[in-house]
Amino acid sequence: MYRGVKEIRGSLLILDGVEDAAYDEVVKIYGKDKRERFGRVLETSIGSAVVQVLGDREGLETDTLVKFTGSTFKIRVSEDILGRIFNGRFEPIDGLPPVITGELRDITGEPINPVAREYPHDFIQTGVSVIDGLFSIVRGQKLPIFSVSGLPHNLLAAQVARQATVRGEGEKFAVVFAGLGLRKTEAEFFMEQFRETGAIERLVAVLNLADDPAVERLMTPRIALTVAEYLAFDLDMHVLVIMSDMTNYCEALREVSSARGEIPGRMGYPGYMYSDLATLYERAGIIKGKKGSITLFPILTMPGGDLRHPIPDLTGYITEGQIFLSQELYAQGIYPPVNVLPSLSRLMKAGIGAGKTREDHRYLADQLYDAYSRGVRARDLARIIGEMGLSDRMRRFLKFAEEFENNFVSQAFHENRSVEETLDRGWKVLAVLPEEELVRIPRKLIEKYHPAYRS
Repeated sequence: MYRGVKEIRGSLLILDGVEDAAYDEVVKIYGKDKRERFGRVLETSIGSAVVQVLGDREGLETDTLVKFTGSTFKIRVSEDILGRIFNGRFEPIDGLPPVITGELRDITGEPINPVAREYPHDFIQTGVSVIDGLFSIVRGQKLPIFSVSGLPHNLLAAQVARQATVRGEGEKFAVVFAGLGLRKTEAEFFMEQFRETGAIERLVAVLNLADDPAVERLMTPRIALTVAEYLAFDLDMHVLVIMSDMTNYCEALREVSSARGEIPGRMGYPGYMYSDLATLYERAGIIKGKKGSITLFPILTMPGGDLRHPIPDLTGYITEGQIFLSQELYAQGIYPPVNVLPSLSRLMKAGIGAGKTREDHRYLADQLYDAYSRGVRARDLARIIGEMGLSDRMRRFLKFAEEFENNFVSQAFHENRSVEETLDRGWKVLAVLPEEELVRIPRKLIEKYHPAYRS
């Protein structure tokens, strides 16, 4: 227990004469108002420590009482956390009492041991055609959305959180939502969506707002993943973890690194940002012998739309694919504005096909992608020489691209499509092309699923 603070800099307390303080240690802080506050040790050196105050710091003065607890931040987990909303300190903000039953768990956690991992192979239905049809999410996968400020990535995150299900009878499914640096209007939007649709009953939300301390933003995803690990590996549930916005997390990491006086790396971000992100992303997956799974759906806004920026660059190395959102499609009024050609789901083939989605899924996805790439090339050429300068074949692919964007990619925010409906829509847009152009689909599947043979 220490009385007196050498200096207060915003939310930082600088203490002298401190012994045995540890990085990340939880600290209890008592001001003149006798109210208990919490903090975390941000930096230690011989005889001194820097403490970040979590939450309200109003009223703190230099004669503040500081107690070092000797432990890192832990949260209490039990079945009672389902349907609850917490802040970045795991304090309830839904008007209900704190969780008082269950065990305490350290939020730091550990990545899943590669030897204990099981290869992901089960399909998750999001109800969004462009994702389910072309970039299917598989249980245990890490699939980020790369967006730009101003695009509706939050709408897409809310829609996926609301609609996502695992196929199969008796499968227990839950969503953990981590809001990182959200504006109050954004947080209210998410909560309104979850409450309106009843999704809140199978959801746990951990919300960090833009005006909360930066160090809290570093805790929020770790709290969310600790909750997810409990639901998945203790309660045998399939858990989808959505994190928005990881760019805000990385900005907080840079801010805290600067406050600790560390040598900056590329663009001012700490050199260990790759390993820090990996400690989060690699906590997702499936463990051999466990029924549950954790699937991670991080969302990040690329600063200036730059794919080579450190945040998307490092994220792309760790995760298994990416979904890009397009400003051009959004300007055309298409939602969700997914840029199909650079997007990829590396584990898709393991989760689709007969017995999982449908036998034609893989071939249909390949054909749609191929035809759309030709349509985009035709569109680019038409901008130079005009549509009348295109060959008849190129004009057909141009028409296909328009049909594909308007009737397959585009769907309403509240529209929840089954994977069967998604695949049927894919066949309908392919009907724009002559059968001889469907070179990536076996003849027997064309005769079974093509609208010309089913009418």
